[in-house]
Amino acid sequence: MAMIIILLLIGLLAGVLASLVGIGGGLIIVPALLFLGTYTLIIPEISPQLAVGTSMVVVLATGLSSTLAYMKQKKVDYKSGLYFFMGSGPGAILGAYVNSFFDFEGFSIIFGFFILGISILLMLRHRLKPFPLKQSIQREWESDTGEKTIYGYSLKVAIPIAFFVGGVSGLFGIGGGTIMVPVMIMIFLFPPHVAVATSMFMIFLSAITGSITHVAMGNVEWLYVFLLTAGAWVGAKIGANLNQRLNSESIVFLLRLVLILVALRLIWEGSAPFFT
Repeated sequence: MAMIIILLLIGLLAGVLASLVGIGGGLIIVPALLFLGTYTLIIPEISPQLAVGTSMVVVLATGLSSTLAYMKQKKVDYKSGLYFFMGSGPGAILGAYVNSFFDFEGFSIIFGFFILGISILLMLRHRLKPFPLKQSIQREWESDTGEKTIYGYSLKVAIPIAFFVGGVSGLFGIGGGTIMVPVMIMIFLFPPHVAVATSMFMIFLSAITGSITHVAMGNVEWLYVFLLTAGAWVGAKIGANLNQRLNSESIVFLLRLVLILVALRLIWEGSAPFFT
């Protein structure tokens, strides 16, 4: 009974944070499954491969729930999301395959430092000048207050970045929003609300290919998927509604805080065996 409640709560929290800041939910689910399985008796010990594969299927459900909510708010840039998926879809398949070569300690340390790097980029984003990239595709978004924002990107740059994001998604089971949202905000100049919504749309699409690959490789614990998805589905809708009420800077601050806490936890977990 305790396992059921805990997994439902983890799914709920992952869904809220995923939808609120566009990260897919795996940043909460993967570390939680690894920690609970290794250091508690709540759930049996789980391998990085099972944690990632299970998370990837939950991310698929979270991405769908969030995307549906953001579609109603008219914040999803469908054209950009489909372009990015041209890279992220194949990348997710490759990442799922590479994941099979990691053990627990190596996975946790690499994952932790990767997330920490993303959080540092977010801290410095106001000091970084936009990259002088040619915008072969330009988009325009009008906020509820009537303020218009012009943003854009080159497919020669966007698709390779999306491929890398998809690879990270399949490798770590995190959805890829941890990279894509900062990239969309800092390099492509997306408004934060549109970046989060479009990221969730791309995450949903790339999670389809990543999930199929992990299922084929036997990396999914279906009982966990059911319980986590039940909580994440509700949480994703709550997060999308909260996103609508918060300003852009609050969203970026929350994303940065979540990333730092999770990164430090992962690095500690992966390094602990070397000091005992």
